[in-house]
Formats: sequence, C-alpha cells, structure tokens
Amino acid sequence: MNSTIWLALGLVLVLEGLGPMMFPQAWRRMILAMTQLPDTRLRRFGGGIVVAGCVIYYILRSHAEG
Repeated sequence: MNSTIWLALGLVLVLEGLGPMMFPQAWRRMILAMTQLPDTRLRRFGGGIVVAGCVIYYILRSHAEG
C-alpha cells in the first residue's frame, strides 16, 4: 500500500484520538446524541464525510503530482 495512505490513516487516528483525550465528557455526550439519530441521517453524515475525504484526497493528489 502507498505510504501516503498510511500517513493519512495515521493522521486520522491522531485527530480522532484528540477528542476523547482532551474533552471526554463532551465526547461522551456527542456519542450518546448520535445514538439517538435515525439510521438515514447517520448514513448521510457518513457519506458526506467520505465524499469530503475523497475530494480532499483528489485535490491534494493532483497538486502533488502537478
């Protein structure tokens, strides 16, 4: 696998870990609130994150190659 993918995954893990490490109570409230959302809304939210990630990856990849 490309090292860029591994670097990106590592950065995602660092950023994901900062929330519960720095703000555990707010993180817990957010997770509890998300469990109350309907599945369709969670799927839309997840799909939006995937699309945003793909767009960012495409833009950065095209600038790095160019």
